[in-house]
Amino acid sequence: MRDPKRLVLILFAALVGWLGLAPPASARELPKPVSCPGCWKPALNTSWQWQLFTVPTEPFLDVAMYDIDGFNASAATVQRLHATKKDRKVVCYISAGSHENWRPDAAEFPSAVLGKQLDDWEGERWLDIRAFNGPLGTVLKKRMDMCKSKGFDAIEFDNVDGYGNDTGFPLKADDQLAFNTWLANEAHARGLSAGLKNDVPQLKQLQPYFDWALNEECWEQKECTSAQAGYGYDKYVAAGKAVFNVEYNLATSAFCAKSNAQNFNSLKKKYDLDAYRVPCRGV
Repeated sequence: MRDPKRLVLILFAALVGWLGLAPPASARELPKPVSCPGCWKPALNTSWQWQLFTVPTEPFLDVAMYDIDGFNASAATVQRLHATKKDRKVVCYISAGSHENWRPDAAEFPSAVLGKQLDDWEGERWLDIRAFNGPLGTVLKKRMDMCKSKGFDAIEFDNVDGYGNDTGFPLKADDQLAFNTWLANEAHARGLSAGLKNDVPQLKQLQPYFDWALNEECWEQKECTSAQAGYGYDKYVAAGKAVFNVEYNLATSAFCAKSNAQNFNSLKKKYDLDAYRVPCRGV
């Protein structure tokens, strides 16, 4: 007589495979970090500009790193950013955890992975990141290939903390770990440096996979340091990994001295992430 429980498990496994859903990370070991000896490892003190909603134009700022939108920037812009300052690096911003209906590849996302709308971001919906082994992963790999082909040095993956939001899917912390480690490894497989965006509760687990970190509002949210968050960005600095921080609402007098003391690269920016910036370190 057949075991009905075993039959259910077989059918469930088949369904998971058909949808491209990854099994929970707790059901398997996380992958080993993919080494990338040639990847850019930013110095702890790295001047930078984060400009996503407009494309930088010459004359560029005299900074060591530009983080710009991967779709909006052309290969020519990336080339000019490299050419106009020795050793300048350029980071490719892409959203990995959300669907943006204005992107040229928006129709390639399966409808089954589209979740609830992000708060305050019209036209943007959370993704079911558990499906990275299927069609979703194919789309994201194409985005990473785009970053590589345009000559970028690194990738900033946005919206990689869906498990802590109301996405419309029952995402768990283990699902996020599996997805985020996959992203970092895929970037390294392409020779691109990988930056961890936010996801403060998983800083410790993800630290071996990412080359640097970018945070929004950790001083305002009181989660920058280990004294505040249990495992903070000070641990990344201690491991030789640069930390880039942006505050929107705080006055520079409320965070710059603290950031400099922690060896963070902090800026004050506006929410629309245009050219406006006030650096804590003066450059």
